[in-house]
Amino acid sequence: MNSQPFFLKPFFASESLPTVNITGNIARTDNHLAIEYTISGDLKEIIIASPTDTPTRKHELWENTCFEFFLGVKNSTQYWEFNFSPSGDWNVYRFDDYRQGMREETAWTQLPFSVQNLADSLAIALQINLNQILSPTQAIEVAITTVIQHKDSKITYFALTHQGAEPDFHRRDSFTIEL
Repeated sequence: MNSQPFFLKPFFASESLPTVNITGNIARTDNHLAIEYTISGDLKEIIIASPTDTPTRKHELWENTCFEFFLGVKNSTQYWEFNFSPSGDWNVYRFDDYRQGMREETAWTQLPFSVQNLADSLAIALQINLNQILSPTQAIEVAITTVIQHKDSKITYFALTHQGAEPDFHRRDSFTIEL
């Protein structure tokens, strides 16, 4: 098993940010990927969607509070974007190259993740089998990200690292975790 803890950093802008910390752990065992996020801090200052009775595949989840990770095949331009909302809604996209060839990944008809909304934290946990898209022998590179929508509707972008002058989760130089 290859397991790594993480801490996400905000992309700094001039406006003030809610005081939140985003931490977690990612692990790959055989070809199963597990990722856990925890947001703690001043949660009353951010918008967190309520769970829906019928979670569905939805587009543009990143316009609201959304957990994401990007998974790329090492030494390849191909990568996937996984989005999941505290509401239970989700999507997975496949790309051929940097922001090129975006299409829904059909290997999953649902994305199995859990949400625990506690008084002082929000925890999200996801476990998926990568056999639908990757061989167990393929090395992967991962970028872990989160979009936080503030009560005033401003958006803050959190990631392991921010490599450019603007927030851009698709940059391969930000896929810094190797599993």
